[in-house]
Amino acid sequence: MLVGEFQHNIDAKGRMIVPAKFREELGESFIITKGLDQCLFVFPKSEWEKLDAKLSEQSLSNGRKIQRFFYGGMVDCEVDKQGRILIPANLREYASLEKDIVMVGLAKRAEIWSKTEWDKQNKMFIEDADEVALKMEELGI
Repeated sequence: MLVGEFQHNIDAKGRMIVPAKFREELGESFIITKGLDQCLFVFPKSEWEKLDAKLSEQSLSNGRKIQRFFYGGMVDCEVDKQGRILIPANLREYASLEKDIVMVGLAKRAEIWSKTEWDKQNKMFIEDADEVALKMEELGI
């Protein structure tokens, strides 16, 4: 399971170290694509295949925008000998990744955030604690 929060840096060439704990779960090759809220989604191949099957089933009228979003930004990443991956420039730009980044595990996928955007998300979470509590109650948690 992908869990935890790890702070790292991205170098001038767009490479980042994938936490060892995540490398074990993701394997040597995995998928990165645009995510929601201006982050990147990271999927193990098995989870990407599930999403791919759902996306592929969508009709042109219903699915084209979400297909463009996920497939257009998709890249198959391989970990190098130093435990790094290269994040393409278009994805770095989309997620505003410059130097300080955060990788967060969310069970079946991970997310890559700029530290600035991640801090904003955490601040909103704290400010919206009552709303979060209501959602948890709706889920029976």
